[in-house]
Amino acid sequence: MGVRVAIIPVGGEAVRLRPLTVETSKAMVRFLNRPLVELTILQLAQQGVEEVYFGVRGYYNYRDIYDYFREGAWFYARYGRKVRIRYMPRVETRGNAEAVLATMEYYDIKEPALVVQGDNVFKLDLEEMYKVHSEKRAFITIALKEEEEGDLSEFGVAAVDEEMRILKFVEKPKRREDAPSNLVNTGIYLLSEDFRDFFEGELGQKLYMEGRLDFGGDVIPAVVAAGLPVYGYVTRGYWFDVGTPGRYLKAVQYLLENLTPQELEAEEIAPSVYAQGTSRQSKALKEKIRADIASGAVKIEGHILIGRHVHIGANSYIKSSVIDNYVVLREGATVEDSVIMDRSYVGRGAVIRRSIIGRHVYVGEGAVIEDSVIADDATVGDGAVLRRVKVWPHKTLERGVKLEDYNLV
Repeated sequence: MGVRVAIIPVGGEAVRLRPLTVETSKAMVRFLNRPLVELTILQLAQQGVEEVYFGVRGYYNYRDIYDYFREGAWFYARYGRKVRIRYMPRVETRGNAEAVLATMEYYDIKEPALVVQGDNVFKLDLEEMYKVHSEKRAFITIALKEEEEGDLSEFGVAAVDEEMRILKFVEKPKRREDAPSNLVNTGIYLLSEDFRDFFEGELGQKLYMEGRLDFGGDVIPAVVAAGLPVYGYVTRGYWFDVGTPGRYLKAVQYLLENLTPQELEAEEIAPSVYAQGTSRQSKALKEKIRADIASGAVKIEGHILIGRHVHIGANSYIKSSVIDNYVVLREGATVEDSVIMDRSYVGRGAVIRRSIIGRHVYVGEGAVIEDSVIADDATVGDGAVLRRVKVWPHKTLERGVKLEDYNLV
């Protein structure tokens, strides 16, 4: 028996990813031209997961996820994998662990369940993790990721013994030398079938009554301290928390360079240039883009993902970026190390660098956008210059405005 059930708690407001999440669930933010969480569900389905439960809380989370996924019947037609998708009833929860508990109780789940986060992108060998979980007879097995370099101050870092039993977590160590290891908590948990029973005991009841129901901050430390078997499983696949714009772009760059054309649902039309779409119109547009690249009319550098029905004007320059469906890039536009989401318009001679452009955004002629995030349905006027700016949905920036280090709310 493997793992059949996955639970995805999505209850927060995703403040760190604003303004992209002001009106959109973080799980549904566009990522590689699909909703972020769709990549997670596909990967799990390919490894035998048959039922996915969303522990949703809040209007935007429920609306966006349910309206797109519904019960998952279309998933088989698109990917050839049968997945049943269900949703937590409308109950008020006080943390991701309570969302998982409420879901397990309502649907009477009495088997091992995988918990993953809605704003993570990862590659996980679920069969191997379950094998470790079973051999150790673990109450909870936590996927850990080795972070060889960089800052550990935004993670929980595990202290483990020689058997990989977790002794404690050091939350957000300020200095790397304060961390007990380089193994960070990914927020991916494999729960035993006895997880529900824990909350019927004295310690579980205490946590429940006190409202201390966050996995990382409350439940796992209490379980470890109580001596229940909690083990770490070191995943060798990639893992990204895309909860900030910077991490989002970092994950995009890594996956553009490392996923196959099949995983990107695309065809390689030029070296490291991947274009999506199979309709007659899409094929014709792909041929035009291919010819424009070959002739030098469109200049390309790095790894590129181009969505369906995209128009790229002459003398455009694209470097290491994602261009989503129905985007229009007019003549002489420059896009570097950025993501432009679907149905956005980029005017002649506009420059976009290291930025995220949301859905249905209008960027005027000659505008310059650097190190910024423009949310859905915003308008940036001709000749505007934005550096380190965040623009909330539906906002309008007038022609020629110049802003630095500013949030337009």
